[in-house]
Amino acid sequence: MRRIHGLALLASTFLAAGPLAAADLNSVPLIERAKLFGNPVKANGLISPDGKWLSWTAPRDGVLNVWVAPVSSPQSAKAMTDERQRPVRSYFWSPDSRQILFIQDKGGDENFLLYGVDLATGKQTSLTPFQKTRAEVVGISSTHKDRILVGLNNRDPKWHDVYSLNLASGKLTLVQKNDGYGGFIADNDLKLRIASKEKGDGGTDFYRITNGLIEAKPFASVGLEDSLTTSPAGFTADGKTLYWIDSRNRNTAALVAQDVATGRTTVLAESPKADVGNLLTNPKTLRAEAYQAEYLKPQWTALDSSVGASLDWLQGKLKASPVVQARTDADDKWIVSADPVVEPASVYLFDRRAKALTKLYTGRPDLVGAPLVPMWPAEIKSRDGLTLPSYLTLPANADLNHDGRADAPVPMVLFVHGGPWGRDGYGYNSYAQWLANRGYAVLQVNYRASTGFGKNFITAGNLQWGRKMHDDLIDSVDWAVANGVTTADKVAIMGGSYGGYATLAALTITPDKFRCGVDIVGPSNLFTLLQTIPPYWESGKQQFYQRMGNPTTEEGRALLKAASPLTYADRIKRPLLIGQGANDPRVNKRESDQIVAAMQAKAIPVTYVLFPDEGHGFARPANTIAFNAVAENFLQPCLGGRSEPIGDAVKASSMQVLNGADHVNGLKQSLAAK
Repeated sequence: MRRIHGLALLASTFLAAGPLAAADLNSVPLIERAKLFGNPVKANGLISPDGKWLSWTAPRDGVLNVWVAPVSSPQSAKAMTDERQRPVRSYFWSPDSRQILFIQDKGGDENFLLYGVDLATGKQTSLTPFQKTRAEVVGISSTHKDRILVGLNNRDPKWHDVYSLNLASGKLTLVQKNDGYGGFIADNDLKLRIASKEKGDGGTDFYRITNGLIEAKPFASVGLEDSLTTSPAGFTADGKTLYWIDSRNRNTAALVAQDVATGRTTVLAESPKADVGNLLTNPKTLRAEAYQAEYLKPQWTALDSSVGASLDWLQGKLKASPVVQARTDADDKWIVSADPVVEPASVYLFDRRAKALTKLYTGRPDLVGAPLVPMWPAEIKSRDGLTLPSYLTLPANADLNHDGRADAPVPMVLFVHGGPWGRDGYGYNSYAQWLANRGYAVLQVNYRASTGFGKNFITAGNLQWGRKMHDDLIDSVDWAVANGVTTADKVAIMGGSYGGYATLAALTITPDKFRCGVDIVGPSNLFTLLQTIPPYWESGKQQFYQRMGNPTTEEGRALLKAASPLTYADRIKRPLLIGQGANDPRVNKRESDQIVAAMQAKAIPVTYVLFPDEGHGFARPANTIAFNAVAENFLQPCLGGRSEPIGDAVKASSMQVLNGADHVNGLKQSLAAK
């Protein structure tokens, strides 16, 4: 089914920063931006289902493409794709191991089309050759290896019809015309078995599909409170068991097995503080063998003793919770990685029978030996008693005894995750490492409405944009001040998507709380945001209305106006940097245009940066590096950290500065050079 989408420095002195001196941090090597945000050497490692081939993405002429090598000879890799502009960010193997399949959009418009590259000939084929279409994979089988099911919205942009795609010929055969269903679940025979449809209250009805016909009455239904934490998770290969991630009659989502014939359900796994998340299922039987729940840190629990033994062995060898990236059909070989946080991650080939690990690559070898710092989980109490699972990253010089407590206050960046129906998690974070290396504590807070912590935590955020969700962020800053992490006059706020909204809300609703803000693709006007959401989000529209405010009612309109930063743009008094993708389908460019225009009308300074070849966030590393170069030189005079000069970063990107270049150190000079 389709789920609701979210909208992904020490200078010469520290003012009011206690006894720490600039020399303390300047003794820590500056990590170059390019090492953190440039192309990895390799990434996204997989193994083919037949176990004969390894694959990964790696630069080809500066752009990430897919490379393939025999398992017996990883050094013999050849590039299989030839993308020249945007990196390949998502790819997978065809079930028959004969093709690499990948998706790609144009300029960030999120109209992802599906492409195939034949392993033997190297020929690339557009498998969904349409315009203004978003392709979605609906079903892949472990037995029917010559075809997959795809959804296409080329007939009606709101709804995805389901087609059977013959991988050899590229022929598309209509399986299910869609006139109002949010998503479909197929079984291992590639037969559609379940259709989902949103209800007027923001909940979801689930309908059986029998012999190609969708039944008139739903066999299961959830209300708004369970809509983000309950959904089918797939059938076993024999079609007799349906798995659910299910929060009905409980708070956190459990793994539930339902007998298809009798309807009887059995709870297989649950966690008291976190939703059951990632599942490991057997490649052939599709039976659940392990699950992961993450409250403060990720934790695997095995349901199958053999898989449990493998996970335990990997944990011992890798000294961190293993990530299983791919498994062969025979389940004799896995691609695994682990996140040590303070070192760049490496990827391994795991031979289960031989109990042997072979290192394939380290994704960012330039970070080996770099002064990366730990991430510390924390629980912060909100003013109304909620526990906010959070993460604190401290500069190397601010925690010399490595106990997770600041030795003395330092400037801080409150880094707010997007969504808001998403979460921050434990692990290596390039933004946290970058900002900490520049001299800032970084606080990442799972405010109410964040996912992964049960439905009650999500529901507590309903209709609370700019209200209690904002209060949670303010409470977290007060916690950091009370615990000596920072001082009240040395805090900035930064984030993307909802995090960008939170930045704008912070500078308008609480204009004196933060020293400055960095907004990346954040909405400023919730009315226009809801008017311009992509048409293929139609199935989640009522959920937006119920959780944000309903623009069709007087009460809802009042809520949306009160929560829109644009309403209070004239209150902004702190420096603001805005980054926007021109082709963003989620948060339209108008969202940034509106608040910049309002600030210009009041002669309030603002720096506005646009990327004409990007969408919701920045996919091209050159653009990410350029924006972050501007951001750290914007933060430096604001907080008193250190920064790497902008240099040629802007020249290598598509960046356009529409306003306020003179507010950022070195930006006008870099633009002149470009």
